[in-house]
Amino acid sequence: MPKGILGKKIGMTQIFTEKGLAIPITVIEAGPCVVVQKKTMETDGYQAVQIGFGEKRERLFTKPLKGHYAKNSVRPLRFLRELKVEDLEAYQIGQEIKADIFAQGEMVDIVGKSKGKGFAGGIERHGFSRGPMAHGSKYHRGSGSLGAKGPARVYKGRKMPGHLGAERVTVQNLEVIKVDADRNLLAVKGAIPGPKGGLVIVKPSTKSR
Repeated sequence: MPKGILGKKIGMTQIFTEKGLAIPITVIEAGPCVVVQKKTMETDGYQAVQIGFGEKRERLFTKPLKGHYAKNSVRPLRFLRELKVEDLEAYQIGQEIKADIFAQGEMVDIVGKSKGKGFAGGIERHGFSRGPMAHGSKYHRGSGSLGAKGPARVYKGRKMPGHLGAERVTVQNLEVIKVDADRNLLAVKGAIPGPKGGLVIVKPSTKSR
């Protein structure tokens, strides 16, 4: 089975160990996912499986997407993502992937889209220091000098105020605390990116401790 699954962030809570310690956990609705397509070296130049997750009304799909699903005899699914694999022969189109591919105590990496926070200044976005807050300073939370006196322009890559959040974030080395295969739920220790209901990808940890 592919060691990767799509899921939906349900929310955070806590559980208690036998010693009475509180552990913060995030609950994820992991799957069921369906293998939609297999990517091969001959046709695509790399090996991967394309998996789908989530329900959506069929009339909301575009004709190209409907054709893609129909070609592989799979019902239309809301999300499509790819997972790189080494052995394509182990996967069949239409095969279901469920939460039980992970076990309690396993370390995972979780990929999600962080919450969008709109326009933010340099202090909130990049951690800049502020100026003195006394009335006479006249410099409090501004960006300050941009260091461009010579060329009379701002260099590319300069940290400035702008859009914050709404970007792909990976949180590494989270422990799987509990697996509920019957309800397709995973409980992982700690926080994961994104809002409640956001799409996440759960994969085995690449830098496990």
